[in-house]
Amino acid sequence: MSKIRVLVTDDSAFMRKVISDILAENPDIEVIDRARNGLECIEKCKKLKPDVLTLDIEMPVMDGLEALERLMSENPVPTVMISSLTREGADATIRALELGAFDFVTKPSGPISLDIHKVAERLVERVRAAAASKPRKRLLAAEETKSEKAPQSSLPEVRATKPLAFTPPAPPSTPVTRTPLQRGKQKLVVLGTSTGGPKALQTVLTSLPGNFDAPIAIVQHMPAGFTKSLAQRLHSLSQIQVTEVKDGEFLEPGTAYIAPGGFHFEVHANNGRLQAHLHQQEPRAGHRPSVDVLFESASRLTNVDKWAIIMTGMGNDGTKGLQQMKQSGVVTSIVEDESTCIVYGMPRAAFQAGLADHVAPLDKIPELLCKLLH
Repeated sequence: MSKIRVLVTDDSAFMRKVISDILAENPDIEVIDRARNGLECIEKCKKLKPDVLTLDIEMPVMDGLEALERLMSENPVPTVMISSLTREGADATIRALELGAFDFVTKPSGPISLDIHKVAERLVERVRAAAASKPRKRLLAAEETKSEKAPQSSLPEVRATKPLAFTPPAPPSTPVTRTPLQRGKQKLVVLGTSTGGPKALQTVLTSLPGNFDAPIAIVQHMPAGFTKSLAQRLHSLSQIQVTEVKDGEFLEPGTAYIAPGGFHFEVHANNGRLQAHLHQQEPRAGHRPSVDVLFESASRLTNVDKWAIIMTGMGNDGTKGLQQMKQSGVVTSIVEDESTCIVYGMPRAAFQAGLADHVAPLDKIPELLCKLLH
């Protein structure tokens, strides 16, 4: 089995060495070289063709964002960003994910983090996952140009799957399985995603109309300090409202609410209205926020029509929660198709558990969701 060949890029000689040492301790990873800035990184990528790149954001000569933008448009390499915990660092990280970075790891204590070993396990995990992913040119302009020139779509169409025994069967002649709606009932969409999620959320949320007739409760695996920047960026691009949810906030149609990093997000009923409840109980399977926690809270709601979506991400978060939603009442589920997932982990787990009512490529999810609601 060949080793994962990694190029480490950071303007700090100390950080280059420590990151390289962390990665080199693993027998399946080989650090093939180091770069001091974005320009040097681009040159070495062309020459060495690494499997994975780790990329700092703040560097002289050429910063990480400019280097990433050039790489993703010319020679895509699965990239793990090394980010600071500052507000500026969070904004830049969200932009990097938008440009096509696979994921990110935060420096615990600033640009030169003597305690970088605290995130060693996450760094190695992300590098391995990045090596297994499919690099893509994900610049919006490039995507738009490609879609204009390409045929209608080479992606698989939406397909309805066989419902579980305890869910109402759909009429065989109906192409879209709709949740039975009752006049006066509230609507709620719950959505969970992880690695690749920020870009996937951008695709889905920016395609929804401003008068979308339900609140959307979202869990995106992300550390504290980054979800607010993500929400603000998505809000600036979308017709619907997008916000980082606050504890006690009432959920309104046409708004997407993103769980803040470090907090579980539940939806409760309060005098006939849907209300956010945030707490910091123990992480679930290493995650806080957890998709399972959100979905389980939705399963306890009555007199509410529910739709659940699971998109790209590592692991199986959301499967147990979706199973509980299925067992407690009627819910229609959408699982992202493998063809568009950056990491086909969470969607695969839900699909293999028999919990997917519909499987759809990412760009088809918004249209499908609107049809299901109406």
